Amino acid sequence: MSNLVLKAEALTRHYRVRQDMFGRQAALKALDGVSFTLRQGKTLAVVGESGCGKSTLARLITMIEPPTSGQLEVDGCDIVHASRATLKRLRSTVQIVFQDPYGSLNPRQKIGAILEEPLKINTAMNAAERRHAGQSMMAKVGLRPEHYGRYPHMFSGGQRQRIAIARALMLNPRVIVLDEPVSALDVSIQAQVLNLLADLQDEFDLAYLFISHDLSVVRHVADEIMVMYLGHPVETGGRDDIFNNPKHPYTLALLSATPKAAPGAKKDQIKLSGELPSPLDPPPGCAFHQRCPMAQARCRIDIPEPRAIDGRQVACHYADEMA
Repeated sequence: MSNLVLKAEALTRHYRVRQDMFGRQAALKALDGVSFTLRQGKTLAVVGESGCGKSTLARLITMIEPPTSGQLEVDGCDIVHASRATLKRLRSTVQIVFQDPYGSLNPRQKIGAILEEPLKINTAMNAAERRHAGQSMMAKVGLRPEHYGRYPHMFSGGQRQRIAIARALMLNPRVIVLDEPVSALDVSIQAQVLNLLADLQDEFDLAYLFISHDLSVVRHVADEIMVMYLGHPVETGGRDDIFNNPKHPYTLALLSATPKAAPGAKKDQIKLSGELPSPLDPPPGCAFHQRCPMAQARCRIDIPEPRAIDGRQVACHYADEMA
């Protein structure tokens, strides 16, 4: 079996929204031409400012919403043209862990019922088998047997996220979408949850799509990184390549804003002027040119296509000039 579990080509997601009081509509381009691959046992981190399309991408990958155009393959199946039966089967292949563990858990259900529910809906297991599977998964994420009969409000934030992770694993998925999974947790708890995710990835050979704005966390967990801006991937490549030698001005600006742990380390922060443009009215040419310190006349006219530079894909006309 191929270890390629996700493949996206020119993936878009546009929404029709009301533009004014007269009912005229416009296209909001939340995603506009996203391409990437994800292999079993690997982690692809998706980073960028709020509004860049990270969460929209998560909804497409988990089949909550269909793409407007492009190709999306999950486990070798094209979900854009898949039948309803195929989609139902594939949804168990891709699961998601949300940012807010308390908001994603039903406060009226006990933990045992929360873990058993996916099995009750998607499998033919009897009650005893479901309970055994739920208790086994609880042990794998570091929860005790007596937790099975408790409610979500009786747990800490880190414990709730462990419950959410256990629920995502109940159907033996191949891909887990992690949408800011540790940003709502204390720093000490973040490390525990990240270590748990790494152990589970090794044990189950999982592929992670890790969505985050925290580059210090991304550096710890990612194998590859996709940097997004206004619905477009601007740089995609290996973690070390991007952290040590970024080729897109936006990537460089994001990295310059990341705190450095070493005392006295030199840090030249790049301050971007202006606000993120609206996806309802994106600028012509390069979407980043209005805020880019390297922008030239060509950037205001021509949209840069991703091209291979030093082992990664970069969408910038002048990426060769980056130090």
